[in-house]
Amino acid sequence: MKNKLKLEYTINSSPSVLYKRLSTPSGLSEWFAEDVNLKGNIFTFIWEGSEEKAEMISQKENKFIRFRWMENDDKDLFFEFKINQHELTGDVALEITDFADDDDADDTRDLWDSQISRLKHTMGL
Repeated sequence: MKNKLKLEYTINSSPSVLYKRLSTPSGLSEWFAEDVNLKGNIFTFIWEGSEEKAEMISQKENKFIRFRWMENDDKDLFFEFKINQHELTGDVALEITDFADDDDADDTRDLWDSQISRLKHTMGL
């Protein structure tokens, strides 16, 4: 059984700039995958010659975007990017929701840490 993971990263960016990096093929190909194609609401992510398809199942501009891997039979599993902006300070945080088996949880966290590090680098942060 997979467990839900919630990870949060502070990103010094406006929600609209960050959202473009999370929701467009060009933005995602800067940090998440080598290449990303979009047809309808199906994103094809390409890494080192292999590709995975994910359906964008929900979104709200500058707030969140949720994907579900197409090869996954469990309809309750997804990964989501949520942008939270603190009302008083204006600080922007990226909250990632993903699912992993107990023995893969640390690897999944490490992978997201690495990916978010790349995201910040591409944004000049």
